[in-house]
Amino acid sequence: MIALGLAHLTALELAPTALVAEAARAGFAAVALRFIPATSDGPAYPTQVGTEAHRALKRVLDGEGVRVSDIELVQLKPAIDISSLAGCLEAGADLGATAIIASGDDPDRSRLTARFAELCQLAASFGLRVDLEFMRWRAIGNLAQAAAVIRDAGQTNGSILVDALHLARSGGRAGDLIPLPDHWLRAAQLCDAVAEAPATDAAIIAEARAGRLPPGDGALPLGALLEALPADTALSVEMPLPALDARERIATAFNATRNLLEGQARGARRRDCHGWA
Repeated sequence: MIALGLAHLTALELAPTALVAEAARAGFAAVALRFIPATSDGPAYPTQVGTEAHRALKRVLDGEGVRVSDIELVQLKPAIDISSLAGCLEAGADLGATAIIASGDDPDRSRLTARFAELCQLAASFGLRVDLEFMRWRAIGNLAQAAAVIRDAGQTNGSILVDALHLARSGGRAGDLIPLPDHWLRAAQLCDAVAEAPATDAAIIAEARAGRLPPGDGALPLGALLEALPADTALSVEMPLPALDARERIATAFNATRNLLEGQARGARRRDCHGWA
């Protein structure tokens, strides 16, 4: 069994209970849930401990044998009130999540780093890790900038979320991950894309939110990325592809990624057998 997670953006039109059911049907072991919208008009599905809706979601997770890997998306903007996120973190922890995803959206790097550290401290009180995701169009737009925040914040539960598309579109390479401490690289999101990057930030955003390809169907160097990540990095698939309906999209995401990972494992075994590793 390949223990893969499914990022909510893959089928953001599905409420959590429907997402869990379809994820289980396809073979996913975990889901990430979008509790906080990533855009002003974007969908999100907050839940609160003690409500019937929250209890119902827990029952569905238990019944389907699917766990919650992480919750998202905290945008570290200048005016954010970290303490206001306590209920969200409590709900995620109660569902079994191990991390919350954050993005860096404050041009003041010192203030952003302090807010990240504050978020890590609040998350730690709920047993959660904070994964900082870099995206080219945000203030924290590349791997080096994310690594600087993790280093300067100095929190043991602070990590980087490596998204294959964001790494490529921000000019990063798989080899850039190798010098980083393993405990900074606890999670990665897989997808694929065409070789040539879109020309503008607007087009980059459109590709990220609705134009990704199944892993293995494009030109991103996913094999090199997998080899550069620590062996125990949690892997999930983020593949919004509106041309497919939600059920087919989720099944395609799982099957394509399974094939990619199995091919990677076969290649590693062959190299070992021939003394190439």
